[in-house]
Amino acid sequence: MNTIDLHVHSNASDGTYSPTQLVDYASKKHLSAFALTDHDTVAGVNEAIHAATQYNIKVIPGVELSTDYNNQDVHILGLFIDYTNDSFLSKLKDLNAIRAKRNDQMCYLLQKEGFDISIKKMYEKFGDTVITRAHFARYLLDHGYLSSMKEAFDSYLDVGCSCYVPKYKCSPFEAIDIILKANGVPVLAHPLLYRFNNKQLEELVHLLKNSGLMGIEAIYSLNENQDEANMLALARKYNLKVTGGSDFHGKNKPNIDLGIGRGSLLIPASLLEQFAFS
Repeated sequence: MNTIDLHVHSNASDGTYSPTQLVDYASKKHLSAFALTDHDTVAGVNEAIHAATQYNIKVIPGVELSTDYNNQDVHILGLFIDYTNDSFLSKLKDLNAIRAKRNDQMCYLLQKEGFDISIKKMYEKFGDTVITRAHFARYLLDHGYLSSMKEAFDSYLDVGCSCYVPKYKCSPFEAIDIILKANGVPVLAHPLLYRFNNKQLEELVHLLKNSGLMGIEAIYSLNENQDEANMLALARKYNLKVTGGSDFHGKNKPNIDLGIGRGSLLIPASLLEQFAFS
């Protein structure tokens, strides 16, 4: 069976594989297509598309936008994005300027905790990328300050910790509008990670559908038991396209592999038939 992966991160945001390395790895994993969905950036798309010309692999331009819904972090994927759209790129630039201010604040707080860290040192280590909390955790781990990335989050970087700085997020409705204006397909990412009860999740899906949501990530690495069946039923009820993704980040999520998630994920290439322009 031809398989795909519609939720993948590169080192253009918080993954550890370059876009070229992702294409090479996707070939080794026998994927026929994958979507590059970095956080708030499409900087890796051109490289991935160019690399894919050496293989029989389709690279789908995408993005993942973090949003706030009732004080809950909700992620919206944009698939088949027009990644050259000027208005879309301008909006991403604005979001990343806000992210940069947050990163400055986190560096300051980590310095107060005694860590030898600065934004300059972060860019020297990671290059020109969208710096996320995962980069801070990786920096602390690689410099021997902590024993794991989990410890970095649990002790310093997660909500309620001394170095956590809240991130400005647009609403999911704004994110859908941004994606639609770039001729993309807005998709609710990993719906079960938000820990909504059934009524709350359906209410969110209903509201997002009315705002232009076109898909739901029903097939996902962390699904268990009846999760996938329940999300497929929700997709049918609201006439949403079904997508699936591993949420691959390379070494930053070592238990999640490209295409297969925790080992049993299977995303059929036939899902692309829902997208007439694919």
